[in-house]
Amino acid sequence: MAMSRQINVGIVGTAFMGKAHSNAYLDVSHYFKLPSQPIMRAACDSNPESLDALVHQYGWQTTETSWEKLVERDDIDLIDICTPNHNHRDIAVAAAKNGKHIICEKPLCMNADEAREMFRAAEQAGVRHMTAFNYRRVPALVLAKQLIEEGKIGTIRHFNAVYYQDWLVDPNFPFVWRNEIEKGGSGAHGDMNAHIADLARFLVGEIEAVCAIDKIFVKERPKRDGSGKGTVTADDAMLFLARFKDGALGNFTATRFATGRKNYLRLEIFGSEGALVFNLERLNELDYYSRADSPLVQGFRNIIATESIHPYVQMWWPPGHILGWEHTFIHEIGDLLTAIGRMEAVKPDFLDGLRCQQIIDAVSMSAKTNKWEVVDDTV
Repeated sequence: MAMSRQINVGIVGTAFMGKAHSNAYLDVSHYFKLPSQPIMRAACDSNPESLDALVHQYGWQTTETSWEKLVERDDIDLIDICTPNHNHRDIAVAAAKNGKHIICEKPLCMNADEAREMFRAAEQAGVRHMTAFNYRRVPALVLAKQLIEEGKIGTIRHFNAVYYQDWLVDPNFPFVWRNEIEKGGSGAHGDMNAHIADLARFLVGEIEAVCAIDKIFVKERPKRDGSGKGTVTADDAMLFLARFKDGALGNFTATRFATGRKNYLRLEIFGSEGALVFNLERLNELDYYSRADSPLVQGFRNIIATESIHPYVQMWWPPGHILGWEHTFIHEIGDLLTAIGRMEAVKPDFLDGLRCQQIIDAVSMSAKTNKWEVVDDTV
C-alpha cells in the first residue's frame, strides 16, 4: 500500500466509545505531527437517531446504516469498530478482506477463536491493526513501564490489580447489552478485566495459569421499554489469581458492585528493589518506592507525570497542567495514524488482543471448573 497524505476514517458505533474515538480524530492533528491527516469520512450505526446525533456533534461527513456497505467503500482507509463485542469479528474480518486498516475496541471479540481469525485476516491482508487498550497510553503508566525496564524495582514478585465500578449496584438499573453473555461474551470480566490483564502483560509479562470465581448478584433487571425483565447472564464480578511465566504472582478483581467507586482502576507492582502504585482516578500520578533510598527519607514518592520528559506530555501543556481520560484516546489514535502513514507496526495489535482474550477465556473456564486453568498461547 502506498502512503497517502490523508487517511479516510469510517467509524462503526455511535455510543460511549464512538464519541471518545470521534473526539480523538477531531483533536489529534492539533497535537501530533502526523504523516497523514485523518478525514472523518463516514459514521455508521443501525440507529438513525444516535447516528445523526454523532454526526451533528462531531462532524462526520457522511453516514451509513450498514457496516457491510461501509467496509466496501473505496473512499475509506481505516475502519474503527466501537460496537458491542459480538459484532467485532465479522466487521474486522470483512474490513481486512477489503484492504482497510482496523482499530477495534476491547475486548477484541467474544473468544480466542474469533480473535485468532481477526489477527490472521489482518496479517494476511497486510493492513495495520490495533486493539484499543487506551490505558497503555496513560503517561504515568508508560513511565511505570520505563522504570520497570530500567530495573528500578528489580525482579517483580506481585502484580495486584482491581477495577471497581458501581453503576449496577441499583437493582432497578435497566437491562443493557453488557448484561447479556450472548452480546458481550462476559460481563465485568471482558469489559474491565480485559484492561487490567492487558496492563499486566504490558508491564510484567505473560500469564501462564489462572484460578477464578465469578458472581451474578442481580439475576434480573427491568427492560428499558417496560416490557418486563431481562435475565442477566453475564458476570457482575470476576476475581482471579494468576501465575506469570517469569514467576510473579497476580491478583485481579473486576466488579460493577463496588459501591462508591466510579472508575477505580488501581495497580500495585511489588519488586525485589522497589514498588509502583497507580490509580486511574488520579491518572497523572505514579507512586514509586525504592529500596536504594536512604532510610532517612525512604518511602513512597508521588511523581506527577506532567513534565515534558514524560511520555506524550511534550505535545501538551506546561508542567503541572494535568491531562485527562480523553487524552489517552488522542495518544492512541495519534500512534495508529502515524503507523499507518509510515506503514509501520503498531502496538497493541490484534495479537495482543488475542493474548488478552486467551487470558479472559481461561479465567471464564476456571470459574466454571473451579480449578486452575492453563492459558492457551496458540496463534
